[in-house]
Amino acid sequence: MKNELQTPEQLEAHVKDNVATMLYFYNDHCAPCLSLRPKVIKLVEEEFPNIKLAFVNSEKYPELPARYQVFSNPTLILFFDGREYRRESKYISIPQLAAEIERPYRMIFEN
Repeated sequence: MKNELQTPEQLEAHVKDNVATMLYFYNDHCAPCLSLRPKVIKLVEEEFPNIKLAFVNSEKYPELPARYQVFSNPTLILFFDGREYRRESKYISIPQLAAEIERPYRMIFEN
């Protein structure tokens, strides 16, 4: 998968090196993970293009979600300037997620 992180070093660098990043923790046996993925990709590409989206397969690389205390899939974690801003798990509303990202995103990228 495009933008899939596989090592702790890649994960840490992705969070540290980008002003805005979103980690998408998933596994391939999770129906909500599979149905939510294209919606999150579309949201980021169309409304928040400066957010760098990366994927973490929780089943394949279990040490990675453990680093961020991720215990369920799907889980999205949004970081601004290397600090966790928002975390959503399981039942994720795309319109609600967009509303919560919009203000800090605009403050950072439209100044």
